[in-house]
Amino acid sequence: MSRTDMRLLPVAIAAWTASTAAVLLPTIATALAFSLAAGCVVLVLVVVFERHRAGRTARGWLALAVVSAAVAGAAAAHVAMAQPARDAAVSAVDAGRAEVTGVVTTKVQPRGDDVMFSLTTELIDEAGSGALRVAVPMRVFAAAGANSGGRLDLGSQVTVAGGADAATGSAEVAVVYADTIDVERGPPHVLGAVSGMRDTFARLASGLPGPGGELLPGLSVGDTRFVSGDLDEAMKASSLSHLTAVSGANCALVVALAFGGCAALGAVRSIRIVVSLVALAGFVALVTPEASVIRAATMAAIAMFALLLGRAGAGVAVLSLAVTGILLADPWLTLNFGFLLSVAATGALLLLAGPLARGLERFMPGPLALALAVPLAAQLACGPIIVLFAPQVPLYGVPANLIAAPAAPIATVAGLGACLFASVPGVGAAAAWIAWLPSAWVAHTAEAFAGLPRARLDWWEGAAGFAALAVVGACVAVLIAVPPLRSGQGRSVRVARVSLRRVAAGVLAIALGGVAGTAAVSGAIVGPLTVPRDWAIAACDVGQGDALLVRSDDETMLIDTGPDPDALADCLSRLGIRSIDLLVLTHFDADHTGGAEALEGRVGHVMHGPEDDRSGAVWRALGDPPHTEVAAGDEGALGAARWFVRWPAAGAGFDAGNETSVVIDISGGGVPHALMLGDTSEDSQSAMLRDAPLAARYEVVKVAHHGSADQLAGLYGEAAAAVAIITVGENDYGHPRERTLGVLRSSGASIARTDVSGLVLVAARDDGGLRVWRERGE
Repeated sequence: MSRTDMRLLPVAIAAWTASTAAVLLPTIATALAFSLAAGCVVLVLVVVFERHRAGRTARGWLALAVVSAAVAGAAAAHVAMAQPARDAAVSAVDAGRAEVTGVVTTKVQPRGDDVMFSLTTELIDEAGSGALRVAVPMRVFAAAGANSGGRLDLGSQVTVAGGADAATGSAEVAVVYADTIDVERGPPHVLGAVSGMRDTFARLASGLPGPGGELLPGLSVGDTRFVSGDLDEAMKASSLSHLTAVSGANCALVVALAFGGCAALGAVRSIRIVVSLVALAGFVALVTPEASVIRAATMAAIAMFALLLGRAGAGVAVLSLAVTGILLADPWLTLNFGFLLSVAATGALLLLAGPLARGLERFMPGPLALALAVPLAAQLACGPIIVLFAPQVPLYGVPANLIAAPAAPIATVAGLGACLFASVPGVGAAAAWIAWLPSAWVAHTAEAFAGLPRARLDWWEGAAGFAALAVVGACVAVLIAVPPLRSGQGRSVRVARVSLRRVAAGVLAIALGGVAGTAAVSGAIVGPLTVPRDWAIAACDVGQGDALLVRSDDETMLIDTGPDPDALADCLSRLGIRSIDLLVLTHFDADHTGGAEALEGRVGHVMHGPEDDRSGAVWRALGDPPHTEVAAGDEGALGAARWFVRWPAAGAGFDAGNETSVVIDISGGGVPHALMLGDTSEDSQSAMLRDAPLAARYEVVKVAHHGSADQLAGLYGEAAAAVAIITVGENDYGHPRERTLGVLRSSGASIARTDVSGLVLVAARDDGGLRVWRERGE
């Protein structure tokens, strides 16, 4: 197989297409499998009876069609055979609460104050309905302190209990929001050893200074538990987050080290390959088998076997074979974003990096052109996929990757050595310090580029955003990779090249004009003209976080800052807000204070809930304005409106955080009577009502904690608000939960969600009613 051998590509496409259809529409999986099997039989008969009359090329195409139909049918059959067990599991958790026993199949990843992992079930005990023994994958979210003890890691046997919802369009059949996690058995055998190794290394690295120490375990073994929210955002904004997602580059390094070491010792080729495969298997166990790791490890294994057979075929054929094998084993990976990004990046490096490098060589030296072409190819291929779940484009991703690229493999290799010898006194620490320097280089590169103006450009969501960015990326590739003219070409070829380049340039000019126009419309001068001017309450679309403005006369209150300074700054600019008279920080979680630096020097006074170890950084980001801790009973004025603090009560007995979120009751002066609930939970909401029952109905309620399930239904029924605002963005928590939406509908509220509607504005009408304006939709 040559580097451009495309023969297996149709097989991979067939497997992907059938897997996607069967996973999205499981009711047709059986019929699809039988149809493809029948088609395969027909094609085999054609091959058998027409082999003498058909030419060599025709026989090759028929054989390829047979293999493609067989592979596609097998993928659909896998889904069809698994569906009865999946349906039974969904029925078992349909009542909304379940107790599930199973084995953890992924790393335990931090998600804010929660942790997330997947498991394969062994037993589902649904209250009042008996027990079901079935093996299906489920996703678990739980508070970091929910584990009652024991090592929770890949391979652990656990029992989780809590609310549950069915999941769609993913490998997991359901999502469990666990109240408790009981570890029945820790990771066994090798998994237990590598788990301990990872933990020791992570603790060792976390003691190293600054963001380099936080990032090192992620670069080396994909362990991001100690990466702060700010550093995580910086890595995403600079398009460097892929460096902490262990994939092809890491697997290639491990295989190369093992193979080269054996070669240096004089081992024969078969021994080198066996040792390389063993090292690869150990590495996969160490970093845990994520989708991208599975793809990369499969590709490496196939390449090793090809080398053993004397046919060292790299490239598209190996990628196609790897994708086909993985999807036959797990068809649900077809919708896994990590797997999609991994395959897209690999394909781009194989097919696009070379032409881009040759095109860039027209303007720069060859080595620099190649170094620039690699991240550019990956970003052009992966960008359209990323906007499907994060509709933003990192503007500085290519130069950031170019600067970070030399340091990343050094940090990976040195960090892997530190992980392997973390328990050896002196050796592990020395290796960790060596790895820290390139890790700090990557971290500071991310922070530097993330801090530049407009580090991320907002983009369209969904299929439209995917298509638009794909077209823009294709035009960029055409302008770089397709030379305008080349000697010796016919006139028709030259005309075609010039026409193609002109079309690409025209499309890019239109796109650039659209971006510039959008920026102008959202700016401080034109932006306020695009929204109603008489609003009293505004819910900014800042993603998964809170940022609500209240305005009376000429004074403005902002309740929380959201997670992103750029998103907050855009909202304030669009609404024509230059300064904040009163900033309310309900609590100090990053999704409520992360945008603070957008307000530096612009805040008159801050009132807040109980401080914690994060508050000092917030005050510095704001420019150290005067600030006051408030409690239930405090009150004051905003223009002609009056505000009243309903929670937290002094000595309520809750720790600083969600439970002690500041709850604001505000009305008058043109402001509809509103109740802003922060991130309070059912427990704190119950305590609030015990201390001070609601005195009147409300017109607006800001739903607590982004619409999570942990709500006191009676509070919303008693408030009986006409409008319920949910501040929410893309998230892994299932917010807003369907049960919470049902409670709001039952209370008679009209629901406005920032993830669906974008910016939401509420104004009081002269007749006593409300006018609600949504940026998107009705």
